Amino acid sequence: MPFTPFHFGPGALLHAAAPRQVSFLAFCAANVAIDVESLYNLVNHRHPVHAFFHSYLGATLAALALIGLFPALRRCAARIRLPNPLDWQGLSLRPVVIGAALGAWSHVALDSLMHADIAPLAPWSGRNHLLGIVPLDMLHTACAAAGVLGLLIIGVRSVVATARRGG
Repeated sequence: MPFTPFHFGPGALLHAAAPRQVSFLAFCAANVAIDVESLYNLVNHRHPVHAFFHSYLGATLAALALIGLFPALRRCAARIRLPNPLDWQGLSLRPVVIGAALGAWSHVALDSLMHADIAPLAPWSGRNHLLGIVPLDMLHTACAAAGVLGLLIIGVRSVVATARRGG
């Protein structure tokens, strides 16, 4: 994707489909963490831009690092009163694991459809068999549509829950 937020669309839809099972925050964090490598490579004119963390092995390691960081952040949050957007401190480990894994692996899959410099199965294969099988405009539209649909479902669910509480 040309910008990491395109990746968030499928994450919003996955979270909307299984809100107690998939942490949208962990999904997004995994996507951002993976693209830090690309930003570094772009700024420093290094090639390939999409390198180690854009492989399933690298993405898995990035997800594992985020999953490992989560309990440590929760312990720190209790001591130093970190902000709690999206109630991340109330998450159990399972949705964080699922969200981070889905975020990392979907990132590699989606970027494999459009970037020639990705070797998703590295170090075992240097080929990218997914490149170009979906037209770029269709890929972007699908990601954006998934985000809109996911946010719509989340919004409707929130309105219904508020109405049930009487407020």
